[in-house]
Amino acid sequence: MSLFLALAQRGLPPPFGLAKSKSVLVIENDLFGGTCPNRGCDPKKMLYSAVEVQDRVARMQGSGLKSVPTIDWPQLMTFKRGYTSQIPGGTQRGLENGGIDTYHGDAAFIDDHQIQVGDQVVSADALIIATGRKPRLMDIPGKEFLKTSNDFLDLDDLPKQITFIGAGPVAMELANIANKAGADVRVIHHNDRPLKQYPEKFVELLVKQMTDEGIHFDFNDEVEAITQLQRRYQVTTHTGEFETDYVVAAVGRDANISKLRLENGGVKATPKGITVDNHLKTTNDNIYAIGDVVAKSAPKLTPVASFEGRYVAQLLSGQTTSPIHYPVIPEILFGATEIGVVGVSEQQATSEPDRYAISSLDLTHWYTYNRIKENAARVLVIREKQTKRIVGFSMVSSISEHLLNVFNLILNLNLTNDQLQQMIFAYPSISSDLQYLV
Repeated sequence: MSLFLALAQRGLPPPFGLAKSKSVLVIENDLFGGTCPNRGCDPKKMLYSAVEVQDRVARMQGSGLKSVPTIDWPQLMTFKRGYTSQIPGGTQRGLENGGIDTYHGDAAFIDDHQIQVGDQVVSADALIIATGRKPRLMDIPGKEFLKTSNDFLDLDDLPKQITFIGAGPVAMELANIANKAGADVRVIHHNDRPLKQYPEKFVELLVKQMTDEGIHFDFNDEVEAITQLQRRYQVTTHTGEFETDYVVAAVGRDANISKLRLENGGVKATPKGITVDNHLKTTNDNIYAIGDVVAKSAPKLTPVASFEGRYVAQLLSGQTTSPIHYPVIPEILFGATEIGVVGVSEQQATSEPDRYAISSLDLTHWYTYNRIKENAARVLVIREKQTKRIVGFSMVSSISEHLLNVFNLILNLNLTNDQLQQMIFAYPSISSDLQYLV
């Protein structure tokens, strides 16, 4: 038996278990390892390692520390590349050492069992599409001058003035990095409500912090054209014109399917991605799709794609026949200030007041956050009124990821308040505050 696995745009793990019972081929037309470790979350957070230290030192001025370090962008980029440069080769070797064949090149469907790979034809019993998504470029005059997050995360030198189009997670995270590294940053967004998946008050707090740090926001505005000057660019919007050194389009990502010739395989897709059922099967019974390329309600995140990859591997190796069941999935916006959410959202709880109760707490003066001179630490705890169980959690602070993962465990294990009160945590620590939050 044979299996074709298209692996791109997301750092998916090898299909463990399949290589032992089936012949497996992975086809990649870009960098082995996908977006996350090469051009996404991993390198982004490596750049944030310097930003986090700088921000922490800045907050401790007058409390035991003097002077705030500046970020050396070329050195920081060298640090990041020391990691990313090893990913493609290491990933490919890992696949091959696991008994998985690899091929570098474009793949396209011939029919529901055959794939054209360069000048070869591969026949497979089952095929998995995992080609992810790619940055969307705006269709405006001068679109050829637009850069993407891929370009920003591999800049040799940091431009003095950078403009981000869009105020979604990618733009907000990269804008914060650029600003902290010394660039003059501007963000243009088509409405006045960025980051709709997060609590509005938390987003307002984040925008105020970023504004106080020197980032300029143009809300309710849209870019109409980009014009190249001698060494700079002129950006024309609904409300006027200005010059900048670098323009990053961060207006979303589209399913990476243009080269696959899905129609030959009988696979249907919408503008949101490939259509699948609750077994991640496409409109062709032989073909599956996983990760960001799928049109789905589950968040388009690396760990979600990995979860789906493991599920399909179990499905094809006969370990399960059940539909996929997603656990509670946390989402986080990284930065000097992080916003994290997990479980029932504030929007859902607000729309069902008879079912849910929302507790809002300002933690800024709690010991944990006073110790690090935190100036933004707030949480929302959502409980189901009937059972009193915690079913949702949201937080904004410089260390949100830590409590977010603790509450993710609480929700997925369905722990009660009594069970949590019976636990003893290392003290004083971020997690030891849990007993006061539940």
